[in-house]
Amino acid sequence: MEKAEEILEGDQDTLSSNRAQGLLGIYTYTRVMKILSKLWFLSVATFTLLLYNFHVTAADLDLNSDAQSLLQFSSSVIHLRKLNWNSSIPICTSWVGIKCNDEGTRVIAIHLPGVGLFGQIPLNTIGKLDNLKILSLRSNFLSGAFPSDILSIPSLQSLKLQHNNFSGKIPILPHEITVLDLSFNSFSGSIPELNLTRLRVLNVSHNALNGSIPVSLQKFPVSSFEGNSLLCGPPLSQCSSLTSDFPSIPVNLKKQKKLSSGGIVGIVLGGLSILLLLALFLFFCCSKKKKEDSVGELKVQAVAPGKDEKSDDFGSGVQAAEKNKLVFFEASVFNFDLEDLLRASAEVLGKGSYGTAYKAILDEETTVVVKRIREVGVPKKEFEQHMELVGRLGRHPNIVPLCAYYYSKDEKLLVYEYMHTGSLSSLLHGNIGIGRTPLDWDSRVKISLAAAKGIAYIHSEGGAKFTHGNIKSSNILLTRDLDGCISDLGLAPLMTFLPTKPRCIGYFAPEVVETRKFTHKSDVYSFGVLILEILTGKAPIPSSGQEEVVDLPRWVRSVVREEWTAEVFDVELMKQQHVEEEMVQMLQIGLACVTRVPDSRPTMEEVVKMIVELRPLDSSDYRPSSDDNAVTP
Repeated sequence: MEKAEEILEGDQDTLSSNRAQGLLGIYTYTRVMKILSKLWFLSVATFTLLLYNFHVTAADLDLNSDAQSLLQFSSSVIHLRKLNWNSSIPICTSWVGIKCNDEGTRVIAIHLPGVGLFGQIPLNTIGKLDNLKILSLRSNFLSGAFPSDILSIPSLQSLKLQHNNFSGKIPILPHEITVLDLSFNSFSGSIPELNLTRLRVLNVSHNALNGSIPVSLQKFPVSSFEGNSLLCGPPLSQCSSLTSDFPSIPVNLKKQKKLSSGGIVGIVLGGLSILLLLALFLFFCCSKKKKEDSVGELKVQAVAPGKDEKSDDFGSGVQAAEKNKLVFFEASVFNFDLEDLLRASAEVLGKGSYGTAYKAILDEETTVVVKRIREVGVPKKEFEQHMELVGRLGRHPNIVPLCAYYYSKDEKLLVYEYMHTGSLSSLLHGNIGIGRTPLDWDSRVKISLAAAKGIAYIHSEGGAKFTHGNIKSSNILLTRDLDGCISDLGLAPLMTFLPTKPRCIGYFAPEVVETRKFTHKSDVYSFGVLILEILTGKAPIPSSGQEEVVDLPRWVRSVVREEWTAEVFDVELMKQQHVEEEMVQMLQIGLACVTRVPDSRPTMEEVVKMIVELRPLDSSDYRPSSDDNAVTP
């Protein structure tokens, strides 16, 4: 019995030992599996991170390679307009004419029309952009054969090279091409069988092409091929064989005799006569064509807001012989040409004293204002010199910059940046009705000071004889931060007339109406009327349906004389607290500006100082010795 118990106890010990060993094995296995799982997770995470870093690094390298290729192109090709391309600013968001893909990793489009590019495009520049889809270099002065490496870019879809001087044969192009415009160049030879199944737009007109048009291209209209005198076949006239045009003449060689010297002289004289007649004929044709070109016109219609019918056109006097002569200023960031402008979607913004303003939308990123001015009384050279001065003055932060201009005998166009916030006039008088948000006093002071700085800069930098001549609330345009900017700078001196309609002369000084001459002091008077308008909320011009001119200075003086000064101010301003003293001081500034005697009026620099002194704590905003005379880069 005792023996059996010992055996049983031994078996139990063995069983416990085996169970312990089994539990230890399970525990060990579990730990090992957990460690392996962690190692697997870490391996996957590490691999994913490495893969991501490799992708990001590769993308950065690709974009950097694109940037270096473009910089090489910029440094190798002469260009009249400066490009802001440099490695210190982002290529995808800041470089003029460059567009990247949605991920911002590759350059996919180059738009550089009318920037004054000269010479040949070097190899290994643009041709290295292997994700490029759109290349527009039209209206430049590029020449030579088109680089073969650009034509090898498989993603290229749109190629616009019109109005250059490229030569040689038309090259074989990538199959992805959908838009191809090679018009107005010097390409020669026959048109190859391109076999571009996706091609939707084709224009090879006005080159030196010859031979028959390939069957695959005969579906395009006549305008795609015209201007190539030796080109034939549908859609142009049918090709003729040489034998039908010049029938062969049989010659009996056995009976051929030598020509006498008299016969040779006759043949020579006859040949010279034919050549002379041919030269006269060609000269007559060229002269006629040149004359026809000089009177040809490009037209664009401007659509008024909310209307489908066509309205006034701002390009009706643009002559075909002078197109693409849109003159840009050096500081302009725009990259379009006259052809773009005339094709833009446009609407009438308003008709001012010296012309009509249009809002022109060239694309989703480019909106400009085109001013069509009439009655210009100066010759072209003087006009151009005046515009150069206006362009320089327009670089001040409180002046709407003039970006470009166009001059021809029948048409003068000015191109400005578009100000999205609108004008001071619209904020003062156009925001009426339920839900109106009136312009508060702080905003009115800010706008007044900014406008005064702009006019003071015009007077100091433009010289004693340079005036604005048309200061009014509709010519004070506003930034998104409600800083006032002076528009229509420098137009008055160019005109042959003085606006005499009631809606115009409410801002003019008395001596201007009498003498029809503008001075710095007459600008001060106009600015004084502007201050009174800001204070009273009343326009110094008749409202719709009225013909009577509102003499705002006279009305304000009469109210102040009767000691009813509070009645002068806009009721919206009277709702604000603790601004009465500043409003009275601003009223004194306005009345000082509209004094009838010109010499008694302050200068614009003095006006700026007086406005600043309304709030001494903010005097650091004005530094007449430096900031106001500084030109923005």
